[in-house]
Amino acid sequence: MTAPGLIVAAHKSGAGKTTVTLALLSALRRRGLRIHAAKSGPDYIDPAFHARATGEESVNLDSWSMPPGLLDNLMATASVGADLVVVEGVMGLFDGVSGAAGRTGATADLAARFGLPVIFVIDVSAQAQSAAALLRGFATHDPAVRIAGVILNSVAGERHARLVSRAIGALEIPILGMLPRDKAIALPERHLGLIQAGEHEDIEARFAALAALAEEHLDLDAIVGLARAPRIAESQATGLFLPPPGMRIAVARDAAFTFLYPHLGRGWRAQGAELVPFSPLADEGPDAACDACWLPGGYPELHAGRLAAASNFKSKLAEFAATRPVHGECGGYMVLGKGLIDADGTRQAMAGLLSHSTSFANRKLHLGYREAALLAPCVLGEAGARVRGHEFHYASVIDPGDDAPLAALTDGEGNGIGRTGGRRGNVTGTFFHAIAGA
Repeated sequence: MTAPGLIVAAHKSGAGKTTVTLALLSALRRRGLRIHAAKSGPDYIDPAFHARATGEESVNLDSWSMPPGLLDNLMATASVGADLVVVEGVMGLFDGVSGAAGRTGATADLAARFGLPVIFVIDVSAQAQSAAALLRGFATHDPAVRIAGVILNSVAGERHARLVSRAIGALEIPILGMLPRDKAIALPERHLGLIQAGEHEDIEARFAALAALAEEHLDLDAIVGLARAPRIAESQATGLFLPPPGMRIAVARDAAFTFLYPHLGRGWRAQGAELVPFSPLADEGPDAACDACWLPGGYPELHAGRLAAASNFKSKLAEFAATRPVHGECGGYMVLGKGLIDADGTRQAMAGLLSHSTSFANRKLHLGYREAALLAPCVLGEAGARVRGHEFHYASVIDPGDDAPLAALTDGEGNGIGRTGGRRGNVTGTFFHAIAGA
């Protein structure tokens, strides 16, 4: 039986979606419900918080990079064994790229595809009755998207609440709660978003505080009552999971390497592969019994000195790469290069399996959807295959080296942005994070 679901969305980034989502997850789990969560878009960090709050793996649902059949497969899997599925939106409800209907990356694509009700969060700071006009616009913008209720965030006091709620009352959209203005509940951030869930020593206390916030200020019974079973196509295209890079994959996993999409690991296992974790920060190399090595993204720039000193990791990685494929994404790509200049301007020696060098000292944001056309056979597919994904980092290549490029890139709207990455022998890498076959 398919579990009912709902989407938590907002009118903009920073309106409080993550706070509301985590408060809901924590409060409903405390009630004894089994909650599964998902994240609209390619964000890595929020799903890790979802998983800590629910005790269950969270998954990304991205309408631009994932073909419809894969979305259906992941939504169906998220529904198995759950009492409720909560999907956290990305940016504003209708924010995405220009593209084919239903393939823009917007949260609204998921609401329309699966017929899920939207719980709409409005940051009402610095406004009152105007919040009703904003809600009216969002509620009528697309008839395929249903806003089932609203949660008001950053309410200054009783008078403020009264002004906003009276104006919204005319729209016949129920107010499901009002959260007070309280900076103490905000989670700390760094350059790629929230400080990761695994780095908070007080994470359980934070979840307890969020659960108490939801219990006091949200109508949890009404919210659960609005959930509906998602519409999921009977035929789900599982073949569009990316192929595993090997059948026994050594995967770097520690505070420097954390950004492996849950659906990638799930898809590899479904195709018979085994994932074997190791920690470069603990100076561990890949298991010699593996037939491929994957260095995911993360925060190597925050640990560059330790990685430079990890001589066993680097020597074992080089031994592995002599006979088997090694691939690095984003942070992993930085570590495969010759050097990494950290935030202090110090150059740290990396693995040197590719010839480029990168720098985090002069930060520049690189962000957006990417479609890669592979220029040669590699762990991502055959030459000419197209893979969709995402790029999100502040580091830059300061020396491109002399390796052959891995792929030709276009952005989310189909504009060419040049060749990227590198390949040398069995080693490949790129700043591009792969999500699914195009």
